[in-house]
Amino acid sequence: MPLDAIFLSALTAELNETLPGSRIDKIQQPERDSVLLQLRSPGAGNRKLLLSASSNHPRLHYTQGRYENPAQPPMFCMLLRKHLAGGRILWLRQLPMERAVELCVESADELGVLSEKHLYLELMGRNSNLILVGPDGRIIDSLRRVDLEMSEKRQVLPGLFYRDPPAQGKLDLREETASALETALLAVDHPTALDRWLTDRYAGVSPLIGRELAWLTTGSSDPDLTALDRRALAAPLHRALCSLTEGFVPTRLLLAGERKDFSFRPIRQYEGYMEQDKFPSFSELLEDFYSGRAQTERMRAKTQSLHKALSNQLSRVRRKLVNQEKELEATFDRERLRRLGDIVTANLYQIQRGQARLSAVDFYDPEMKQIEIPLNVTLSPQQNAAKYYKEYNKAKHAEKFLTEQIALGKTEENYLASVLEALSRAETERDVNDIRTELTEGGYLRQTERKKQMKVPPSKPMEFRSSDGFQILVGRNNRQNDLLTTRLAYKTDLWLHVQKAHGSHVIIACAGAQVPDRTVTEAAELAVWYSQARQGHNVPVDLCPVRQVKKPAGAKPGMVVYENYRTVYVTAREELIRRLSEI
Repeated sequence: MPLDAIFLSALTAELNETLPGSRIDKIQQPERDSVLLQLRSPGAGNRKLLLSASSNHPRLHYTQGRYENPAQPPMFCMLLRKHLAGGRILWLRQLPMERAVELCVESADELGVLSEKHLYLELMGRNSNLILVGPDGRIIDSLRRVDLEMSEKRQVLPGLFYRDPPAQGKLDLREETASALETALLAVDHPTALDRWLTDRYAGVSPLIGRELAWLTTGSSDPDLTALDRRALAAPLHRALCSLTEGFVPTRLLLAGERKDFSFRPIRQYEGYMEQDKFPSFSELLEDFYSGRAQTERMRAKTQSLHKALSNQLSRVRRKLVNQEKELEATFDRERLRRLGDIVTANLYQIQRGQARLSAVDFYDPEMKQIEIPLNVTLSPQQNAAKYYKEYNKAKHAEKFLTEQIALGKTEENYLASVLEALSRAETERDVNDIRTELTEGGYLRQTERKKQMKVPPSKPMEFRSSDGFQILVGRNNRQNDLLTTRLAYKTDLWLHVQKAHGSHVIIACAGAQVPDRTVTEAAELAVWYSQARQGHNVPVDLCPVRQVKKPAGAKPGMVVYENYRTVYVTAREELIRRLSEI
């Protein structure tokens, strides 16, 4: 569901318990549409507040997630640092039944004079925005500027006075009376779904809550309003409306274990269909619901062009392999060419120049049947025989050449597929840059001229800690796999990899010590989680000491061979992966 006005009111009330009085230590803008405030509060300690104006997932909540900063901070981030860094948050309020909040910050200017600045976060889908307003009510700047061509109703530009988002003409359900509701219900004169009527009439009522109100009062989620006893419906519907703003409970909805929705109250319309669980806070609910989803969409957008280029390369390699395999199959019939050459040679005395066909006995056939052999009318009898021998030799050499080329093509296909798999697991822009560098060095991408930028160090392998205290390292891409296995790991460490599937190299740093079975199982689950086989069950994972792993000369990045291994079978569990990363 979208983060509606009622949910936002519950979230705002929760944040106001700890937010006022907090100091803004740092301001970051890890994404184009998201700002992160690092806060310090005497009572609540250090926290991070995420303000996201994403068109797909606008939200506001405390977060514990790790966000990577760009090499150069965006201009809007620098502006926020200038006006808000070191400031103290005075209060947070929601605009009346709107999906927008106002954060008031007291901060000092260059001369040390204190003044109040206001940061507005508007959570309105594709119109979401983050707007900084000065003490005089004028806009200092915004994340997205809106000019007259973009909107005739409301412009958001530096120097203009800030105005609230245009009203939708809906009622505030908190001000609704039972008599007014009854009158409105009786006035409906055409077939209308009750849930749609509620969302159209009241501000802050999302489609989910509209269906829930209908279900609570009628037993159906989308009944026709004109078919109901509307006079009798008015009282229970008014009670249900009043209950919306009482007793908020952070609730997550799951379908077959997958996160599907969330709400500020338990939802009864899905009983028997969806599971529900409660969260300690609304911030934790939003963090859980959006973190993986938003990250996936961000990385999909960042890797789209690279993914397309890789997919095109892989498609070309596969088409080439198909053609080469057809050509190779054709060479298997070359013995027939040699035999035809022998028959033509044995019957040269019968052939006249310009003859189109030779009818002769096939002395290679046990039954000595007559066969028809096509001849080239422009060639002499001897040249026709030589032509068949030439085609035979050509096919013989082609078999050797094509066999070598197909082997190289399959290696390249395997490598490109492994890069695509690593790209699908990329979590940060640095991971994507590592893969782009790998492809550029391999000649798959052109080296483009770029303006001089700050140097960004390559990313490091992921680190985990097993339940028994062993360090486990996991490569993020092929280059890291090579670095991890051939340079960083000791020869006596344990190496793991999913069998016959693309994925990360995993190292248990044990320096030859005995590794408990529990640690081996946890490392094997990490190998499965960071591989193509993530969704599989009882996936085979090979493990052996690092000294048994070799990289052949000239092999593609990430490609190794290994021997003297054993295999374990595991199913990756997401909750275990999270726990190992937090230990």
